[in-house]
Amino acid sequence: MRGERRDRIWAAGMAVLVGALLVLVMWRGVLLIGSGSVAGAGIGVAVVVIAVVGGWVLWRSVRFGLRMQTLARELEVEGGLPVDDLPRRPSGRAERAAADELFQRRRAEVEASPEDWRAWFRLALAYDDAGDRSRAREAARRAFALHG
Repeated sequence: MRGERRDRIWAAGMAVLVGALLVLVMWRGVLLIGSGSVAGAGIGVAVVVIAVVGGWVLWRSVRFGLRMQTLARELEVEGGLPVDDLPRRPSGRAERAAADELFQRRRAEVEASPEDWRAWFRLALAYDDAGDRSRAREAARRAFALHG
């Protein structure tokens, strides 16, 4: 629990720092737009666009994390949150054979109950353990959609 709180504080702090950096970058872009030079204005517009896109990406990432936490808490209350007992390498990554075996079980759960957000959430965790981040996010989004 203590490590989980520390991780949340770290993530919130990093999000605030990135947000502050984006605000500063946007401010510099606005100053460039008002510089009076065509080149400066063009660069300023590009900087503002990059800052806006960065803000959108930051918002989506934070929102994704909060939604994952919400589903994890709900699953934990129900007693359905899987225990992370996979053997790990010194790097912290799950051992491939164990992660693949877990993934096969989770995929079978989804195939048996394709409309159950819990099965999709557990599949997302299994994809993550297997190192397939894009499919993990895809499965998590499916769990969000089914959860409502």
